[in-house]
Amino acid sequence: MGTARTDRSSELTIVWFRQDLRLDDNPALIHAADRGRVLPVFIDTTEYQKAWLPGQASRWWLRESLLALDTALQARDSRLIVQKGDAADTLRKLVRRTGATSVVWNHRYEPTASRHDARLKQTLRDQGVEVRSFNGGLLREPWEVRTEKGGCYKVFTPYWNRAQRMSVHDPAPRPKRLVGPEQWPGSLSVQNLPAAKVTRSCAQRLGALWQPGEAGAQKFLRRINAAFVTTYPEGRNLPADDATSRLSPHLHFGEVGPNRLFAALRRHTGAGATHATIDGVDAVRRQLGWRDFTNHLLHHFPHTPNAPLREEFTKVTWREDAEGLEAWTNGRTGYPIVDAGMRQLAETGWMHNRVRMIVGSFLTKDLLIDWREGARVFWDRLVDADLANNTFGWQWVAGCGADAAPYFRIFNPVLQAKRYDPQGTYLRRWVPELASMPDRYVHEPWAAPVSVLNEACVRLGRDYPHPIVDHAEARKRALRAFAVLKSS
Repeated sequence: MGTARTDRSSELTIVWFRQDLRLDDNPALIHAADRGRVLPVFIDTTEYQKAWLPGQASRWWLRESLLALDTALQARDSRLIVQKGDAADTLRKLVRRTGATSVVWNHRYEPTASRHDARLKQTLRDQGVEVRSFNGGLLREPWEVRTEKGGCYKVFTPYWNRAQRMSVHDPAPRPKRLVGPEQWPGSLSVQNLPAAKVTRSCAQRLGALWQPGEAGAQKFLRRINAAFVTTYPEGRNLPADDATSRLSPHLHFGEVGPNRLFAALRRHTGAGATHATIDGVDAVRRQLGWRDFTNHLLHHFPHTPNAPLREEFTKVTWREDAEGLEAWTNGRTGYPIVDAGMRQLAETGWMHNRVRMIVGSFLTKDLLIDWREGARVFWDRLVDADLANNTFGWQWVAGCGADAAPYFRIFNPVLQAKRYDPQGTYLRRWVPELASMPDRYVHEPWAAPVSVLNEACVRLGRDYPHPIVDHAEARKRALRAFAVLKSS
C-alpha cells in the first residue's frame, strides 16, 4: 500500500518580505505558493532598530518598491499586508489571527538581523509553526564558501576562485497566480509608515531619476547585452560614460536576484562569443562575487561596521575636522572630482564607483578623517546603501579591510580626474561653476588666472573654493599618521 499524501492546499503560509521585494526567482514565495495559500507580509521594524537606521534615500526607495510589489501581487489576485512593530510579536499575532501554519522568509545577513532571525525561528517553532528560510539574495551563502581547512576567507581572489567551483542555482519563474487566505487581515498604508517618511524634495529629486521595483530592475537588466559587457571592463572606470549597470539598488532591495543576472550573463558566453565579451562577462561576475564576498566577511566578522577588519588600524589617530568633513560632504573641497562625486551623490542618491574610491581616499588620506564618518554619510544618501558593501568599500579605501588598498596608496585627485575624465565632462556636469572653464584648467581651476575663474563662476553667483588642503602636504601627513602600522 502507498503512503497517504497530506493535502496542504488549504494551509496558509506567511511570506515575510524584507530585502526580496520581487516575485521572480523568490525562493520563499515560490515555496509558499507550491505549498498552498499565501499571505504576503511586510513589517516596518525601524522603530525597534538601534543602529543603521535607513537614510532618506533608502526610505524613499523602500516606499516606492513596496508600492510596486503590492501592484504586482494584486495582478496575481493577491496583495501586500503591511504591519508596523516588532517582527516577532507581529508574526505571532498574524499566525493567531489567520491560522497560518507556516512562516517563510529569505535570509538577511546583517549581524543583528541574523541573530534576530535565529531567535524568531525557535520562538515560532516552539508554538508549533513550521518555519523555513532561504537564500534569495546571494549567489552563495556566506557560510558555504570555505577554505581547504574549513575557515573563512579574508582575500577576495582565493575566495572567488573557490566560489566559482561551486554551482549556481538557475532562477525560477514567478508564480502565475497566488491563492490568498480565506479572509484577509487588516493592513496599514505604506505611505504612513515611519520607514516611508521622506521630504518632498527628496521624493521629487529621486523620483525623476529612478524607478524602484521589479519593472525598473528589469529595465536595467535588459541593458546587459553583448555590447554592454564588451565595453564594461574599460567603461566602468569612466564616470562621464553611462557604462555601468545601475543595478546595485535593485539588487540591494531584492527587486532582481543575483541568479537572474548571472543567467543573463551566461547567454553571452556561448558559441561565437569574442574574447572581449567573455572578459566583460567575467568582469561583471566579479562584481557579483565581491558582493557575495562582503557578506561573507560581514557574517564572519560582525563587528566590522564599527571597527576595522585589520586590528592594527586601531592604532591610527584620525583627525577631528568638522569643517573639513562638512566641506567634503557638501562638495566644496576645491578638488573638482571630489566635489563632483559628492554633488552627484546628494542630487541622485548614487555615485560612480571609480569616484567613490577617489572621494573615499580624499576623506581618509588627504583629510585623515575616520572612514566611519564617510560610511555614515554614504549610508544616509545612497539609494544602494548596503551594510556589507558600504562597510568594506570604505575599509578597502582606508586600507583597513580585506584586499584593502595599502595605506601608502593615496589617490591624487587631480591625476585621477585627468585619467578617468580627461575632457572634464563629468566635472562640468556636477560642478557647474566650471561649466565654461577652459579645458586646460578644468581639473585644476585654482591654477587659472583669477579673471578666468571669476568669469566661470559669476553666472551662478557663487565662487568655487580654493583647495582646502594641499594634496602633496596632506599625503606626507597621512604617511606619518600611518607609520604606526609598519611595526604590525
